[in-house]
Amino acid sequence: MTTTAPSSAAVSAFAAADLGATSGRVILGRVGRDRLELSELHRFPNTPVRLPTGLHWNLPGLFQGVLTGLRAAAGSGVPIASVGVDTWAVDYGLLDADGTLLGLPHHYRDSRTAGVAEKVRDAVGAQQLYRANGLQHLPFNTVFQLAAAQGSAQLAAARTLLLVPDLITYWLTGDVGAEITNASTTGLLDAHTGMWSPELAARIGLEPALLPALRAPGTAAGTLLPYAAGWTGLPEATPVTAVASHDTASAVVAVPATEPGSAYISCGTWSLAGLELDAPVLSDASRTANFTNERGVDGTFRYLRNIMGMWLLEECRRIWADRGLATELGTLLDEAARSRPFAALVDPDAPEFLAPQDMPATLAAHCARTGQPAPESPGAMVRCILESLALAHRRTLRRAAALADREITHVHLVGGGSRNALLCQLTADATGLPVIAGPTEATALGNVLVQARAHGVAGDLTDMRALVARTQQLRRYAPNLGDAPAWDAAAARLGAE
Repeated sequence: MTTTAPSSAAVSAFAAADLGATSGRVILGRVGRDRLELSELHRFPNTPVRLPTGLHWNLPGLFQGVLTGLRAAAGSGVPIASVGVDTWAVDYGLLDADGTLLGLPHHYRDSRTAGVAEKVRDAVGAQQLYRANGLQHLPFNTVFQLAAAQGSAQLAAARTLLLVPDLITYWLTGDVGAEITNASTTGLLDAHTGMWSPELAARIGLEPALLPALRAPGTAAGTLLPYAAGWTGLPEATPVTAVASHDTASAVVAVPATEPGSAYISCGTWSLAGLELDAPVLSDASRTANFTNERGVDGTFRYLRNIMGMWLLEECRRIWADRGLATELGTLLDEAARSRPFAALVDPDAPEFLAPQDMPATLAAHCARTGQPAPESPGAMVRCILESLALAHRRTLRRAAALADREITHVHLVGGGSRNALLCQLTADATGLPVIAGPTEATALGNVLVQARAHGVAGDLTDMRALVARTQQLRRYAPNLGDAPAWDAAAARLGAE
C-alpha cells in the first residue's frame, strides 16, 4: 500500500464504527501530525437474542445503530474523510444469491458447537490443523461453527459468507470482501500463504466459492450506497475504508510501543495477551500451549492467547444488579483491594465460564471443586477474579516469550481494562514487569489511524504508535518485586507455570 507523508497542518476527520460484544458506538476521530482526538457520537447496546434456533446477534439492530452514529457524524460540522468498521471475530452471516442475509448470525457463545471442535480436530489431526491455520483451539472458531452448520438448509442456500464487519461494510457499500485480520481468525486461512485454504474448507465440506476475495487493512471498500447516504446525510462519495476489522487487530495498532521488548494485553470482555511478530510460530509446543497466530497490519502476526477477561467480572455485576446488590465498579475495587490476597484462585479459561449464567455461583462451585473456600463477599469475589486474571497474564506472556524466543521488558495494557488500576497493578506484580496502561480507546484509535494512513494523514505503523504515545494519557505501574514469592506460590497453586 502506498501512503504519502502527512502534512504538518492537515487535520482530517474519520468515523469509526466499533462494535463490541456488549455495546457498539460510532466515534469521530480527528488526526493530524500532533493531534489524535476521539469523541463518541453515538453508543448503543449489543443485546443478543435467544430464539428457538439458539443464541443470535441482533445484527439489523446493530446496523441501525451504526447508521444513527453516522448521521451524527454528518451533523458534526466537519467533513468526514472516511468510514471504517471493526467488530469482534469469528461470527458470520450468510447471503443468498440475491445478497440477502439468511437469518441472524449465531453468537459465538451459542451451544451448537459443543463437541464439534473435537470431532473436526480428530478427523483432520490436531497437528495438521495447527500447521495449516496456526489457530488456538477454541470451540467457537468459525471453522467449527461451519462444521456444526453442515447439512442445514441455510448453508445449502448460501452463496457468500461474510464475517460481521465485512457484512456491515457490505450493507453500507454493496461491495463484498473479506478483511484479512478478521479472516485469519476463521481457521480457513492458510497461516503460511495468507490466502484462503481450499483444503481446509474441503475438510468441513464447505464450498470455497462462499469465501470472498481478501482485503488488506487500508484498502478501499467502496463508497456509501444511496440509501445509506440519504439516511445518514453523508455524501454518496464518502469512502468506506477496510481497517483492521478484528477489534483486537485495531487495538494492537494503537499499542504505544516505541521501544523493543514490549508485550501487549488488550483487555476487555476478553484478555488477548501476546507479542507482535514478523512470522507465525507453528511448532508443536506452540500448539500444545494453545497459542494463536492471527494476521495484523503490514504483514505482522498477533501471537497471543485468548483469556476469559473482564467477562467474569461483568457477568458477576449483572447478577448482583439483578439481586439488588451494589455494583458500582469503584466501590467493588475498593473492597477488593482490602480483601485478603490469594484467598481463592480460579482458572479463567475453565469451560464452565464461557456461557452467560449465574457467574458468582459458578465461581463458587469452581472454588469448592478445587478445595478452596468460596469468596464470601462481592469484594472478595472481585479480588479472586482480578488475581486470577493477573496470573493468567503472567503465564501467557512468559510462555509466549519462551515459544517465540523473545525477551519481554515491559507490558502495554490497553482497552477498557486499562482503567482498572487494581488489575494493572496486580498484572505488574504478577509478571514482575512494568505495565504501561492505556490508551483505553485503543480499538477506536487503531480503526481511525488505519483510515488516516490510507488517506495520507498518518505515517507508517511506527509513526502511528509514536503519535498515540505523544497524544494519549498513559499510566505506568511498577511491580512490587518484594511480592514475587507470594505470586510464585499462587502460580504454583494453579499449576500455572
